[in-house]
Amino acid sequence: MRLSVIGTGYLGATHAACMADLGHEVIGLDVDAAKVESLNAGRVPFHEPGLPEVLQRALASGRLRFTTSFQEAAAFAEVHFLCVGTPQLDDSGAADLAQVNGAVAGLAPYLTEPTLVVGKSTVPVGTAQRLADAFAAAAPAGAGVDVAWNPEFLREGFAVADTLRPDRLVVGVTTTSAEQKLRQVYAQMLDAGVPIVVTDLPTAELVKAAANAFLATKISFINAMAELCEATGADVATLAQAIGHDERIGRRFLQAGLGFGGGCLPKDLRAFRARATELGAGSALDFLDDVDAINQRCRTRTVAAALTLVGGSIDGLRVAVLGAAFKPDSDDVRDSPALDVAAELLEHGANVVIHDPAANANASVRLPKAGFVDSTDEALAGADLVLLLTEWKQFVALDPATVADQVNALRIIDARGVLDRSAWAQAGWTIHTLGRGTIGPTAPPRHA
Repeated sequence: MRLSVIGTGYLGATHAACMADLGHEVIGLDVDAAKVESLNAGRVPFHEPGLPEVLQRALASGRLRFTTSFQEAAAFAEVHFLCVGTPQLDDSGAADLAQVNGAVAGLAPYLTEPTLVVGKSTVPVGTAQRLADAFAAAAPAGAGVDVAWNPEFLREGFAVADTLRPDRLVVGVTTTSAEQKLRQVYAQMLDAGVPIVVTDLPTAELVKAAANAFLATKISFINAMAELCEATGADVATLAQAIGHDERIGRRFLQAGLGFGGGCLPKDLRAFRARATELGAGSALDFLDDVDAINQRCRTRTVAAALTLVGGSIDGLRVAVLGAAFKPDSDDVRDSPALDVAAELLEHGANVVIHDPAANANASVRLPKAGFVDSTDEALAGADLVLLLTEWKQFVALDPATVADQVNALRIIDARGVLDRSAWAQAGWTIHTLGRGTIGPTAPPRHA
């Protein structure tokens, strides 16, 4: 099929490249000419494992190109995917739909024939119908512009696999024609057994918001238990293992630590809450305020643990921060817990030195007062305290005995709960893990 992808950020670039890799003819559109030039040259402007190879393969096949022209995209494609960003508004928790509205305004005047527009962006419920009305009013094809919603469920670091081999497809449609076209777009996936849920527009919009709210709630639940464990001397890792054996609960997303961040989960949570309030159903999602608050407290608890570990004052001490991205295999520092912790340590007077394998450049823009180095060894050299804040594999694999020879003091905070505590303590380190307390030579006594 001939597809257009409007917006070539993280979602759009991935979707365009993968759809072309599946054999479709694809044109990607963005108003950012520099981004279009980069993508046409085979360069992905962000870090995502596997995507550069897919992009370059799709370009070489001749099935993929990028443009800044809405007119060109409209004339080319029979299905248009909206993949623009929906960030949080500066003055509220609601979603900023300026990019969505801009895409509609740019595309509509050139839709002269009946066509299908498919939203993939995460939007407040009710947006799809509003856009359908906007296309009907502004496009020459009028009501011949069919609008469907097909939410994305990409995980940064796994975006290619999540696009080519999703665990489900959700499509919200109002016509049989729209459903048939989307089944044709995703025919290879459906033939491979990927389940599809066909529903109405508002349900499809709510699926993404509900899924993210549930995941955030599960993460914050175990982090709330971590707070209780620290107050009582219990071990949150053992607690999570025990309750995770219950098949109704499951073990996934019960990893206590620094909490969630990034450009999706936090802002989607707040936008969901804001939209429910607009609809007069805000009380149904009151609990999400607590979910958000628990997540934010993980950051302040980490700073408090750091201050405790160094005896109360961190002023003038060299602190090695391992990780700046909100998760490994990403260069995304939006709402990054690691950077929030680093920023607060700077405010306490620490000399913060950060290393992230992919996110140094993005992080340095957000936190210019910190020092950024190109290797783990440089970050560790002479450190009075080490904080593991993003669980990159190379950080998890560090040898405590080797690291001991590089630092000034054997103190580490494992804010992601990924290190072998016993091995680090046996190597002479004092190690604090959120929800599990502190062990090692200078650890305080556990609660009675």
